[in-house]
Amino acid sequence: MPATNFSAEYSKTYNSFSGVDIHATFAGVVIGEIQGISFTVSREKAPIYTMGRADPRAFCRGKRGIAGTVIFTVFDRQILLEALGAQAYFWADTEEIRASTQRRSAGAAHPEPQAGRGSADRLGSAVPATPWYEDQIPPFSIVLVGINEYGHQMEMQIRGVEILNSGQGISVDDLMIDQQMTFICTDIIPWRAQRFEAPTSPQQITSVANPTLAGPAASYGAAEDL
Repeated sequence: MPATNFSAEYSKTYNSFSGVDIHATFAGVVIGEIQGISFTVSREKAPIYTMGRADPRAFCRGKRGIAGTVIFTVFDRQILLEALGAQAYFWADTEEIRASTQRRSAGAAHPEPQAGRGSADRLGSAVPATPWYEDQIPPFSIVLVGINEYGHQMEMQIRGVEILNSGQGISVDDLMIDQQMTFICTDIIPWRAQRFEAPTSPQQITSVANPTLAGPAASYGAAEDL
């Protein structure tokens, strides 16, 4: 009896994904501590009225805003500063860097803010420095890649992300610690399916199952990344 390729049988059907199928990259760095992400797209729209009519004649369209929330699981460090801090330089005053360094202990979980490479004459007393708060990280892109057990893939991008707020709480009733952040962004590329090719060898099956070896996560490097 000839062997049946069950993967090819599902290649032309609708495919679903769950949260455990999603891998997230922040500025090209795969972050496994992400617990959830959500966003909202809102736009100003106002009715236009005229004399002698109670109902609106039409609607005018205004500005659009995109905002969202991302939740991280905290293990033993603040992962966004740990993952992006080394490459996320921003311009800071030298006195601000010195004061922040003095306030922090030598055993901090993330590197102490340091002056980076660059000339101090470019912006007066400002020099490039590594961030010590998440809201100091320059704009970056978030790429979400979904790969289910049949090898089907989809991806979406959130571009120009700016962190606004960051917070977390600890309680004796908590079984785990998480950190919440709110963000705004400039653009969202919605979910879109990727071309499916049924694997024919054990090496291809490994590549499909592990997005760090191959797939959209390895090939997408947005121009807006750090």
